[in-house]
Amino acid sequence: MTTRRDFVSSTGLGLAALGLPALRLQSATAYDLIIRGAAIYGAPGELSTAGKEMDVAVSAGRIVKVGRKFLENGREEIDGRGLALAPGFIDIHSHADGNLTDDPRAESVIRQGVTTVVVGQDGGSHVPAKDGTTSFRTYFKRVEALPSAVNVASMVGLGQVREIVVGEDNRPATPKELVRMTALVEKALASGACGASTGLEYSPGAFASREELIALCRPLRARRLPYATHMRNEDDTLIEAIDEAVAIARGARCPLQISHLKTAGARNWSKIDAVFARIAAAEKAGLDVTFDRYPYVAWSTGLTNMFPVWALDGGDDAFLKRLTDSATAERVRTESADKAAMIGGWHNVQLSNVAAPGDSDAVGKRLDDWGRTRGLEPYDAAVRLLQNSTNNVSTVVFAMSEENLERFLAHPKCMICSDGGSFALTGAAREGHPHPRGLGTFPRVLGRYVRERKVITLAQAVDKMSGMPARRLRLSGRGKIAPGAWADLVLFDPATVADTATFEDPFQYPVGIPTVVVNGKIALRDGERVGVGNGKALRK
Repeated sequence: MTTRRDFVSSTGLGLAALGLPALRLQSATAYDLIIRGAAIYGAPGELSTAGKEMDVAVSAGRIVKVGRKFLENGREEIDGRGLALAPGFIDIHSHADGNLTDDPRAESVIRQGVTTVVVGQDGGSHVPAKDGTTSFRTYFKRVEALPSAVNVASMVGLGQVREIVVGEDNRPATPKELVRMTALVEKALASGACGASTGLEYSPGAFASREELIALCRPLRARRLPYATHMRNEDDTLIEAIDEAVAIARGARCPLQISHLKTAGARNWSKIDAVFARIAAAEKAGLDVTFDRYPYVAWSTGLTNMFPVWALDGGDDAFLKRLTDSATAERVRTESADKAAMIGGWHNVQLSNVAAPGDSDAVGKRLDDWGRTRGLEPYDAAVRLLQNSTNNVSTVVFAMSEENLERFLAHPKCMICSDGGSFALTGAAREGHPHPRGLGTFPRVLGRYVRERKVITLAQAVDKMSGMPARRLRLSGRGKIAPGAWADLVLFDPATVADTATFEDPFQYPVGIPTVVVNGKIALRDGERVGVGNGKALRK
């Protein structure tokens, strides 16, 4: 039976509705947390009108009530008036697990309003381990034991699976090896992996055939989980790469997620219409296809990406030998020169990290500029760095179009990703000279592309950052503000939210995001970190 008090509590009617001072009713079972009066985005059903001012009550880690002007108290209360409240952002393509063990605070992640990271990308998941000692079950337990500040979901990397079974050689998998690889994928999905990923520009994923990838993706079908692909090419043969990705997903009969979709190199910028046409045609033919993108015109990858993939056959030692072997060195140089021309020259390569201490002065510099300090031409400088760091050199590459970026972000099939790591201004997570996307992606979308450029609306941006990825990966109870959902929440100021990290000075946190809540516990309040890690491992 509904009492008068229940009715007043659920509808927000009563003294306040009559213009009289509201009386706070003390409840014997007060909520753990109430966020009051914020403009709600990401609420389904009858609350779907974007920007409606509501109170949100949280108990035991979940949202228990959404409505107008609750009379009950919360043990903790936050005044959200004048601010927007959204579901915690879900970074659908993240590398934040790279140093999560060393620094589980995930500072740059939390401060962007991100409450869930989806790792295991580009074919390179941390598990299963090569020695067989670590499975997805073990990995998820370790994440929660850290304890992590953010929720972690993970795909199974098909490059990792290939390396375990086939190795780093450029050859087809044998029938027995394919059976073993498929079993590893099945086990990963059964243990909670939320999809499968490839990095087809990287070794050893680049050596996998279309037929192999179709076989490895078939286990995704029954679970309706996506095949997420860093495609075989994102520049001169971009269209062919999209056709291959579509063929793999169609052959496996699973959803397709194209990772960080781009048109790389000025000579390929005009291909964006053909890209969208391919996506539309695949969708019309019945394929479930979406993509993600970060809001920058530079990407980040290893320096080896400037070299031909065939040269990577056999692993690092074999690759480094080919750089100086008289039988291969000239061919490698010629093909690398063409890649450099495609991006507009070696000056468009910024060095973000090197393993060799003796080359630490290269970090943050453009490749050609650093080469001049050593009396080297750019290509020779690249070779020297790779030799000294045993192939462990990271870069940021500037070769994308701002106009195309905006068109990608505005596309209805696009979600927002960082493709970045986790960083901090101090401690173990301050390393190198990273791409600013690891510190600024989500506030950059809200500030530059919503408020300033008006490329998408605030409601659209929030859905691309939360609801869409939650639905895509079937993350139950995430990505929405509704009773029963997990209380992952971000409170931000639409008028001031902005990124401050730059390519010149990446170690800067964003502004305009005062509060973040992870599974019902406050992780950021008034811009200050509070509490301990409350993230969970999100097992499918």
